[in-house]
Amino acid sequence: MVKFGYTILYVEDVEKSVAFYENVFGFSRKFVTPENDYGELSTGETTISFASKKLAAQNLPDGFIESTLEDKPFAIELGFITDNVGELVQKATSFGAVLIKEPTQKPWGQIVAYVRDVDGFLIEICTEVQG
Repeated sequence: MVKFGYTILYVEDVEKSVAFYENVFGFSRKFVTPENDYGELSTGETTISFASKKLAAQNLPDGFIESTLEDKPFAIELGFITDNVGELVQKATSFGAVLIKEPTQKPWGQIVAYVRDVDGFLIEICTEVQG
């Protein structure tokens, strides 16, 4: 059996990143280490986790590409489903997210918008795909 357990984002400030996702999306904090170098949020069946860049560097001695708002986003996104895309986009930007693409209705009926979080990670905010 294989189960998708978590995604870890490498961030500058774990507490700041955890607080962003708590405030914007309402996820509940599972824990943050006393060293503030790792934290997890409950999001349902999977977990969004955060590791400090310093901790990540210890695990990946050959380095990694850091996410920043100054660079283009990685070719990956976190997708969050909501009934009110516009409202959630507005909330995200009020907590520091950067708007990339206003809510747009796709030909199949789904409404999709894109923001980047406080660390530059790409977030899709969308309605559920009906099919």
